[in-house]
Amino acid sequence: MKDGNSKLASVADVARAAGVAKATAARVLGGYGVVSTKTREAVEAAALKLGYRPNELARSMTTGRTGTVGVVVGDIGNPFFSLAVRGISDRLRAAGFGVILANSGEEVEEERAAIRGLLAWRVDGIIVSPASVTDTAHIAEAMAAGVAVTLLDREVAGLSADCATTDDTGAAQSVTEELIRRGHRNLAYVTSSLPDEGQFLGPQSIRTGAVRKRIEAFLATCSRRATVARVLTGASGDAATAQLIRAAMAEPDPPDAIIASDSLVGISVYRTLRERGLRIGRDVSLVTFYDADWTQVTEPPVAVVSQPALDMGEVAAGLLVERLAKSDLPARHVAIPTTLLWRGSVRAG
Repeated sequence: MKDGNSKLASVADVARAAGVAKATAARVLGGYGVVSTKTREAVEAAALKLGYRPNELARSMTTGRTGTVGVVVGDIGNPFFSLAVRGISDRLRAAGFGVILANSGEEVEEERAAIRGLLAWRVDGIIVSPASVTDTAHIAEAMAAGVAVTLLDREVAGLSADCATTDDTGAAQSVTEELIRRGHRNLAYVTSSLPDEGQFLGPQSIRTGAVRKRIEAFLATCSRRATVARVLTGASGDAATAQLIRAAMAEPDPPDAIIASDSLVGISVYRTLRERGLRIGRDVSLVTFYDADWTQVTEPPVAVVSQPALDMGEVAAGLLVERLAKSDLPARHVAIPTTLLWRGSVRAG
């Protein structure tokens, strides 16, 4: 390996060390063309020994690829997305791609700006968790420009893109059915999402696809089982969540079970219920989406809809890698099953 004072190894240096033509070494190092396994191994060994670093600009001019993928998620501070990004990064790194990460904050304008920035960087593909199921023209434009796009966690009707999600509809239906079976008759679903018009008028007013699907299943199940249902929106942060929960629990007929849309909302709900002196699992039951670490160490432990975020990230990245290798594949949607983990925060019935 060259020392820190030596110039960087060139393709010609690698070719001489491997005993092959410069054009052959360039094909191996650039990832294009066909060479024998023996030759490829010799070139790769020489490149490693010499400390060769590829010239990404030159390689992109030759192959039309930059070897990078853009990832845009709604909230990187949310453990669900953090783990999904880990799965994405692991899978892409194994396939030889670098990752550029952006955070939309669940704002369409931020997402639009992030995608335009990634296009300017000439990324080979984009993985995005759409902030809206309706305002997606910027995603369609990226696809029309020939960039491979995979949707993460949220399906968008009318957008012919690969998609990796968990089974949001099935999960919401199952957890609601089980709460009703255990004797609960007044259920609340709490989400940080805000309705488009500032007032919840039904699932169609929620922009986030995954949350919309859960609310649809939640309301449909409660209606079918003649159970009182309410949806509390705007639970973004401890203060806002506390205000929503205090108001709901102060009503003459308060919820006897609460479903939190994610673990950040869930921990805020848990704190508020405890501060009000309510016995979780007795006075009111609590379930949250995503099995965050804190859910197992509270008293009582909190029941969860366990979502395999790491697996979902790996699947999303795998779909993108396959798309980059074969662009004419039909659009695919992989919905990963969830698991309900019942703990002491829900009464036995």
